Amino acid sequence: MKSTFHLAVIMDGNGRWAQRRGLPRLAGHHAGERALRRVVKAAAESGISTLTAYAFSSDNWNRPREEVQGLMFLLQTHLARSVELSKEHGVRISIIGRRDRISGDVRSAIEQAEAETEPQSRLHLRLAIDYSSRDVLLAALRNAGSDVNRQSVSQCLGASDVDLLIRTGGEHRLSDFLLWECAYAELLFTPCLWPDFGEDELKGALREFARRDRRFGGLPNSAYPAAGSQLSVVESRG
Repeated sequence: MKSTFHLAVIMDGNGRWAQRRGLPRLAGHHAGERALRRVVKAAAESGISTLTAYAFSSDNWNRPREEVQGLMFLLQTHLARSVELSKEHGVRISIIGRRDRISGDVRSAIEQAEAETEPQSRLHLRLAIDYSSRDVLLAALRNAGSDVNRQSVSQCLGASDVDLLIRTGGEHRLSDFLLWECAYAELLFTPCLWPDFGEDELKGALREFARRDRRFGGLPNSAYPAAGSQLSVVESRG
């Protein structure tokens, strides 16, 4: 794996996982939180440098009030539990997205987790909460001022390009997640529901990524002539 590797995950399927077991949807979100802890540990051990996980989109406020409140409480407890685990595995935690619409208790948990794990450098875990990529892009364009170019927008967004994006749950869309950063990401959609995703599934996704030919708009390596043949062509034209 390259020295810096950015993995993004859309953690989809928690509610369906619970419903298939006759459980309330919040039980699926709790199972999904356990899955995230497994994946964070496995990502750190795999040499991934950045993991961005879609925890709560700006559109998720439209869900039933009880579910939203449960998700916010789960987030607060997850952050509290994750601090020691993060220190153990060298994981820095930061939050991307809006903070003005979440409660003071959750904001305090975010700030504490960010402050206490800031020195860690093995893996950067970025949790997207109240996040909309379109809104983030609009803010980045405003902050870039008159000097709008790819580099200035990327700097405002504050993250590297995504190498691999995994979406669980069987859906095949980005859902307003990291639209700029995923411009050349490899996309992997799996029917596996997020609570069932773990170390083995992550390793399988990384193996699939290794088989992909990332050309970034160019041609496959096999399409380029060897250096010697290039030189021969140039010499023959002389």
